[in-house]
Amino acid sequence: QVRVVESGGGLVQTGGSLRLSCAASGSIVVLNVMGWYRQAPGKQRELVATITIGGNTNYAESVKGRFTISRDNANAKNMVYLQMNSLKPEDTAVYYCNIKMGWGNQDYWGQGTQVTVAS
Repeated sequence: QVRVVESGGGLVQTGGSLRLSCAASGSIVVLNVMGWYRQAPGKQRELVATITIGGNTNYAESVKGRFTISRDNANAKNMVYLQMNSLKPEDTAVYYCNIKMGWGNQDYWGQGTQVTVAS
């Protein structure tokens, strides 16, 4: 069984910063890709950022230059982080951690953490 747990969401003013953390635990094999997605009310879930096992990153255009994704898999930590700077009201959403694991890139999701940016 695999467990994915996010933390670090909250309420912040426009222009502020937040750091999200995600911990994967349980029957972890190769974590090919770790990433963050978000879903705002009335909208579809969208990709925010991903990072591969080799450290290659991919960002949504709307967050480039403001958000930074990183991962720490040393000593079986299995962590991925999202540093969010210069936050805007349109960044308000539930942020979900996603991991793609093993030969079949099987998906696992966290329960989500709310980020609210006040104008």
